[in-house]
Amino acid sequence: MVSAAESVQGDSLHPRELAAWAVLRTVPDPEIPVLGLCDLGIVREVQPLEPTLRVVLTPTYSGCPATEVIAQSVVQALDAAGLGPTEVVHRHAPAWTTDWISVEGRRKLREYGIAPPGACASAEVAPGAAVLRLRPRNVECPRCGSFETERLSAFGSTACKALHRCLACREPFEHFKPI
Repeated sequence: MVSAAESVQGDSLHPRELAAWAVLRTVPDPEIPVLGLCDLGIVREVQPLEPTLRVVLTPTYSGCPATEVIAQSVVQALDAAGLGPTEVVHRHAPAWTTDWISVEGRRKLREYGIAPPGACASAEVAPGAAVLRLRPRNVECPRCGSFETERLSAFGSTACKALHRCLACREPFEHFKPI
């Protein structure tokens, strides 16, 4: 059993696991197709059980409408690569966080015109400590890099994004909300 973080290193993985991770890196998120499921951080484990290949996914939130489409895409991609039969398991704890989006995923979001989320967790804050923010962080415009932006709507094209506008270049853009 290998977690998403361990799979990046590729330390002594079963050949079927390695092949599965390679395929899973190519499966796009249905709501943000520029991002792969692994970039999004929702693929948590690949378990090569004989004869089944089990893939553990953590949905971005429990009511995500794309959850079943994502599971079907995973099964189809792995079956097409000859790695099936595949079983998809949804794990809801620990809950998904935008901190799981890869550096590459954040870069892809920015290039696609979506401001990536800021970090939710901080190594500088002691466990159990509360951080009080009196106003939200300024969001960087993915087009011109300005932090002079304003939120137009709490919701964009999906529930996980908010609509913003850059006051410098005047372009609207979506921001992937940090959770």
